[in-house]
Amino acid sequence: MTEETKSHSDEIIDEQQTAESAPADTKVESDDELANLRQQLAAKTDEAKTNYDRYVRQVAEAENFKKRNARERDDAIRFANEALLKDILPVLDNLERAIAHAGGGENGRSLVDGVEMVLKGFLDVLSKFGVSQISAVGQPFDPSKHEAMAQVVSGTQEPNTIVDELHKGYMFRDRLLRAALVSVAKASETKEKKNGSGEVENDPSDD
Repeated sequence: MTEETKSHSDEIIDEQQTAESAPADTKVESDDELANLRQQLAAKTDEAKTNYDRYVRQVAEAENFKKRNARERDDAIRFANEALLKDILPVLDNLERAIAHAGGGENGRSLVDGVEMVLKGFLDVLSKFGVSQISAVGQPFDPSKHEAMAQVVSGTQEPNTIVDELHKGYMFRDRLLRAALVSVAKASETKEKKNGSGEVENDPSDD
């Protein structure tokens, strides 16, 4: 075999070896890449599961928060007057004491004093919670606070002045809770009559 022939044979063998080894190297690289992808997929799957669990917990916490708020709001509405009622109870105790004391056979003055004490205590409780009485008698009529039930001719009070109070009015802070029912003064009516010419003149008795 000549040198040329031998060299050509060696080249063919090298090419065959290269061809045989190439698929094996490619397969190894593919296996490594596949393993890497599987590892990444597993990591992403774990991350997604973690995120989903966190989402589920947050949703549950939000629902519990809404339920707790709703329950607290309902309780606040149901028991909104609890503090007021607690402060009224001593007033009720004093009223019962006044009645019991009056039943002891003494004169009625003790009952009056007891009721006045109860009234003062009750007004103090109302004031504590922002309720105040509306001034009426002697004040100018104010339609935003007073409700006129009658007009009374008065020679001592200016017209449109409140002369009597049927029941008291109350304010709750800056809001009208109940208007005062009042009687309002009006000027004396001048007696007039028409004369024959159709003019209006004062009755002589008015002079």
